[in-house]
Amino acid sequence: MSSAARGPAGAAVAFDAVILTGGRSSRLGGVAKSGLTFAGRTLLAHTCEAAREARRLVVVGANEPELPARAELVREEPAFGGPAAAVAAAVARLRDHPACWTLVLACDMPFVADALPVLFAEALRTETSVLANDGGREQPLAALYRWDDLAAAVGGEEVRNLSMRALLARVQWTAVDVPAGSTHDVDTWADAQKLGVEGPDAGI
Repeated sequence: MSSAARGPAGAAVAFDAVILTGGRSSRLGGVAKSGLTFAGRTLLAHTCEAAREARRLVVVGANEPELPARAELVREEPAFGGPAAAVAAAVARLRDHPACWTLVLACDMPFVADALPVLFAEALRTETSVLANDGGREQPLAALYRWDDLAAAVGGEEVRNLSMRALLARVQWTAVDVPAGSTHDVDTWADAQKLGVEGPDAGI
């Protein structure tokens, strides 16, 4: 298993990966986003595959089918406490021996693998954390964070029910253009239909 992604000219970026499996999915009628399927596999499986070169893989959420054997499963406190709380739980797990970079991905972006080469290439050119910018929409849950930035942000905030935007208010970051649609996510069944994502009793 590789422990680094490659940027231009083969330069390596060593990283850990954090995958968030989602909240209550209220706009999907409570159907977990992680279990929705795309091209015959769950969205969680696709996201874990996109992060396959991570040194460590931390998944935040409940136990899931198609979870890689090497995944480290943690749960935010309280459960469904929001994305910042989920990131904080992952940071706590990684704190003993972190890589210099932490890839943070939501599990509901079926094409996110297309964005990752751009993020890693930018990481080699900048001293800041890197967020995907997809058609003018900056996505903090498709981002490559410097470990020190992420750990400092989590350590200095009450994270329950905190948005990622609020958590990152003190983090210096660069937005980089990624392929169009690569960070489009599934919030509603209309989103799922548009992206070719399927689920039980979806009506799509």
